[in-house]
Amino acid sequence: MSHGNASLTPTGRLRLASCVVDDGWPLRRAAERFGVSVTTAQRWSGRYRQQGQAGMGDRSSRPNRCPAQLPTRIEHRIMGCGFSAVGASADRLPVAAQSRHRGQGLHPFSPKIR
Repeated sequence: MSHGNASLTPTGRLRLASCVVDDGWPLRRAAERFGVSVTTAQRWSGRYRQQGQAGMGDRSSRPNRCPAQLPTRIEHRIMGCGFSAVGASADRLPVAAQSRHRGQGLHPFSPKIR
């Protein structure tokens, strides 16, 4: 399923790529016709050449890795401390200072649903 800001759906991507690959349209002409950048038209055409129709589907935007992520062991230690929102201090966490600062977005309590 395409998101609301997507330039084209998978069907539209297939039509654009088909115009470029099968019908020989120049990238610039296809990009203007379908309302996308030349770079996007080139990307979709390349996927169509390599993968065919299967390459036109939506892809995940999830990153492959996250180098700044806390190790699971430290995250569990932070979550298991049982601090409440009131009076919680990163200085009281039983982990190194650099890990505390990276883990500030973690909340060891459940937010109240109102």
